[in-house]
Amino acid sequence: MSGARDVVDVAIIGAGLSGIGAAVHLSKSCPDHSLIVFEGRSELGGTWDLFRYPGIRSDSDMHTLGYAFKPWRHKKSIADGPSILDYLRETVVEFDIDRLIRYEHMVTRAEWSSETALWTLALSVGGKKEVRTQQCRFLYVCAGYYSYEMGHTPEFEGREDFEGRIVHPQDWPSNLDHTGKSVAVIGSGATAMTLVPAMARTAEHVTMIQRSPTYVVSMPDEDPLEKRLRRLLPDDAAYRLTRWKNILRDQAMYRTTRSHPDRVRSELVDRVREAVGEEIAREHFTPSYDPWDQRLCVLPNGDLFDVINSGAASVVTSGIDRFSSSGVRLESGEHVEADIIVTATGLELVTLGGITVVVDGSVVDFSRTFTYRGVGYSGVPNLVSTFGYLYASWTLRSDMVSRYTCRLLTAMQSMGADTCVPTLRNEDVNMRERPFVDEFSSGYITRAAPGLPKQGEREPWLNHQHYRHDRRSLLRRPIADGAMRFRRSGQVNPSDNLLQGSG
Repeated sequence: MSGARDVVDVAIIGAGLSGIGAAVHLSKSCPDHSLIVFEGRSELGGTWDLFRYPGIRSDSDMHTLGYAFKPWRHKKSIADGPSILDYLRETVVEFDIDRLIRYEHMVTRAEWSSETALWTLALSVGGKKEVRTQQCRFLYVCAGYYSYEMGHTPEFEGREDFEGRIVHPQDWPSNLDHTGKSVAVIGSGATAMTLVPAMARTAEHVTMIQRSPTYVVSMPDEDPLEKRLRRLLPDDAAYRLTRWKNILRDQAMYRTTRSHPDRVRSELVDRVREAVGEEIAREHFTPSYDPWDQRLCVLPNGDLFDVINSGAASVVTSGIDRFSSSGVRLESGEHVEADIIVTATGLELVTLGGITVVVDGSVVDFSRTFTYRGVGYSGVPNLVSTFGYLYASWTLRSDMVSRYTCRLLTAMQSMGADTCVPTLRNEDVNMRERPFVDEFSSGYITRAAPGLPKQGEREPWLNHQHYRHDRRSLLRRPIADGAMRFRRSGQVNPSDNLLQGSG
């Protein structure tokens, strides 16, 4: 695919966890393809550089959130944000990726021409937002799934009456001092459950206000098996074994939540009851939905339980009536006094990082496309994007997407194709549409669902969100499957196909 110097073979969008991993995979497995990585911000790291709120950490273990090709060597497997950022910085140096990254290069628009078989990217560069363009043959979008511009904040009546400070975790001010203050954290997801114990260390009191309960599970922040394995084996071997142990454990747990939800619900609530007592467990940690209908929140060493038991924090479960001058009035009639209100109310999802995508002059409405193997989109040529797992570590899937992309690029090269496009077959045209993510009721997904791509009824138009199925779909099934169509320049009829069958 290599050619003129002003055209790059593969442009990777984003230098976060997915983008850095993609650059390493392609550098190793497709070394004759030229690469560039565009990062809109001034630093690498994505999520782990953007979020600066107290206690920022992973809610997945680092043996699966870390890369398959680079062992996680820190003691803590439930790691803090700065440690994860250090890991990413080590990765770009170790694998010579930093030379490929163009910082403060925000891709705003991508236009595909079937005539030239090229993407033309519009870039906003530097603080002055200088407009530049870059052409590439293949576009690999690793921009995450939420807007970096702003988080989700519902409209709260009386917001202007509150005399204290209101902050969102996605836009945390560096000068915010909560020492000795009363803090109200609105939300019950992973961010809220990270913030509460972190802020409770120095605040006068922290109250977590939740509309409804969430399932939580306490886990040690260090993996006991890995500690033993490291005494017996080299670090790389201990990492691989621990990684597979955690993959199998998490998959087994997810399968059990689907087949025996009542049993898992009882076990999870029983554990909370043992930690904080019957009343708190019943009122604040017994959700109405089945486990893993929303993401399970991990508490490292039960830190949230500790601050509740000590009296440094508390939980109230109620809708919010309005903000007052001195706090939050609840629908239950209770009033929560606060000097600081934190709206840990979630994210705003976007498709492909909010980039405007144009194919042969027509803007793509992704809500009218079908997802292809969970990585591509019907009718959109030469493009792969990463959407990781909601039920497991994001990187488990992003690693597989990168390996699939290497397979796809190698297949195109071997058959002399410069265009690949997922195309609905005759039997696919009238498929029933299904949501991009099934059986997941978290607000940030349901709010965005109308604008997301759709799943179909059969392969390859499925987004499994399941590690075993994805290994089969992305790593084992033939690249040329009858739905992915391949062409050379000059063949503009979507039905022109260079190869049908195995590949």
